[in-house]
Amino acid sequence: MEDDAPVIYGLEFQARALTAQTAETDAIRFLVGTQSLKFDNQIHIIDFDDENNIINKNVLLHQAGEIWHIGASPADKAVLATCYNKTSDSRVVSCAAVWRMPSDWEAGSHESPDDSAHNPQTLELLCRLDDGAHSNAACVLWEPLGDGKRVISLADNHALLWDLQESSTQATVSSTATLEGKGQLKFTSGKWSPHHNCSQLATANDTAIRGWDLRTMSQIYCIESAHGQLVRDLDFNPNRQYYLASCGDDCKVKFWDVRNVQEPIKTLEEHSHWVWSVRYNHSHDQLVLTASSDSRLILSNMVSISSEPFGHLVDDEELSEGEDTHQEEKGKEPLKDSVVSTYEEHEDSVYAAEWSSADPWLFASLSYDGRLVINRVPRALKYRILL
Repeated sequence: MEDDAPVIYGLEFQARALTAQTAETDAIRFLVGTQSLKFDNQIHIIDFDDENNIINKNVLLHQAGEIWHIGASPADKAVLATCYNKTSDSRVVSCAAVWRMPSDWEAGSHESPDDSAHNPQTLELLCRLDDGAHSNAACVLWEPLGDGKRVISLADNHALLWDLQESSTQATVSSTATLEGKGQLKFTSGKWSPHHNCSQLATANDTAIRGWDLRTMSQIYCIESAHGQLVRDLDFNPNRQYYLASCGDDCKVKFWDVRNVQEPIKTLEEHSHWVWSVRYNHSHDQLVLTASSDSRLILSNMVSISSEPFGHLVDDEELSEGEDTHQEEKGKEPLKDSVVSTYEEHEDSVYAAEWSSADPWLFASLSYDGRLVINRVPRALKYRILL
């Protein structure tokens, strides 16, 4: 089979929640959460065998409700957090909780893949991220590179920083930040920065993006009209501490330097409908994935604003004398940004895209009809970046 051919997996339910299993750095594994009103919802554990180009799956029950957001612990492979809807007193409430996978979920799964689907095991509830005062959780963010002991939940207009104790079975709010202003303000998404000792958070509400200092829970910057319409998603550049990407309902993807928020440093307008997800590659930050409800996934090479704007840097000693002048001319030219590839394997809105935590050249995307597609960065670009 051709190396770059996509691999497609279909879930029987609609789905919009996807994450890589962050703590797993050997196996290529993604977690998908379903959205079904009539049936018990499920977490599908998707293992990708890249040697044989096949997918192995396990299914766990998530009976609490339809899953809107999922996040994997950075420290413990078996622990994850979800935001889900449940009906109580004939109204819909959005809740957040931390779960553990059963210890034997992997047992026997690959020999008989149908067994786990027919008799799925249930996730074990570790704790609810609910202090009674704040409901309607939009997302749960784990502390990046952390020990899995700190999470942030965004609920209505509050950002709650939780400490998880007793093997994550107890959660206590250690501090909160509140979005203040006219009208009913509500967080839609957020991202915990891996820089500055993990002391900063970026959040989106309506068309604005705000930065927060988690030590004081105070606002440190605000981009008032970051997008013309609702901001859907944010991501921090893993290698450049002040660089942030955002996307929204104005069909645009914007890149910001948070030290100067007057103007974006770059804007992409490749999608024709709302952009739901933007993700930097964890190792090579010029590679950026965007997913949209135009049913397309786009991989861009944003090399001009990356940590290697001149491409792979070559030492002087490596050059022979004849190449010297040619290399100098070439070396001064920053490489051009470009769309590497547009992926059209989806037929419905693509709500999520994630890079693998085990293989930097592999990524997954999820559309609402339950179609998960696994793709690779084109080989030519991979070698151009590496060599």
